[in-house]
Amino acid sequence: MLSVYYGDMSESIYNPARYFKNTYTDEWITDELSKKMIKDVDKSEVLGPRIIDSPVLGGISPRELSGGVKTLICIYKQPDKIFNASACGDNCARWLLEIGNMMDVTINLRHIMDFGDGDFTIKVLNTNQIIHNMRELIPVAGMIVR
Repeated sequence: MLSVYYGDMSESIYNPARYFKNTYTDEWITDELSKKMIKDVDKSEVLGPRIIDSPVLGGISPRELSGGVKTLICIYKQPDKIFNASACGDNCARWLLEIGNMMDVTINLRHIMDFGDGDFTIKVLNTNQIIHNMRELIPVAGMIVR
């Protein structure tokens, strides 16, 4: 399940891009889910563990991926750690939900992310509530994030 803590959280990794830069391995990049996230969010194709074809930048290294994709990969590959997912845009929300469907992960958010119009399951740790859609999430998160 995806668990979210809204607001400042001292134990969260505030700068996931820096963490990624100093921690990722080739396997993180060539993993099938990572490839799908890179393709969807950055519109880029993984050619190998150290080369990614970006339609904007050409051949790039994994260090040049967007902060959102780096954060998603960190959350996926290090589920025991808590990352500041506010580095992600709303285009990453579906992937956060998918990772949460695969395993238990906790993220930190400092804004209200749009998880879309459909149903989902998120646990808001601040209030210990299970949330099922944006209609339920907005009032809860809105009271916390100001």
